[in-house]
Amino acid sequence: MKLWGKIWKDNHMLRDFVAVDESDDTRTHKVFHCLELICAEFDLGRPIWLESGIRDFKHNKKARFTQDCFIEEITFDYLEIQILEE
Repeated sequence: MKLWGKIWKDNHMLRDFVAVDESDDTRTHKVFHCLELICAEFDLGRPIWLESGIRDFKHNKKARFTQDCFIEEITFDYLEIQILEE
């Protein structure tokens, strides 16, 4: 699985990173592992999955994490993740 993480502010992508998990684990575990790798790369705490984010991810293979999803203050508008390859 390849998961693309992007940090956005004012409709501009500030940073991006592609996390890869080639294990035989479940799809859900691969997503969580890739999200951990993305957050480590961006030096972020792990975001909380809100119901709207889960729904978007299931339907569009993409989710956005805004300030509501983070415990600490963020300096960008949102973190977006998108599946590039399963």
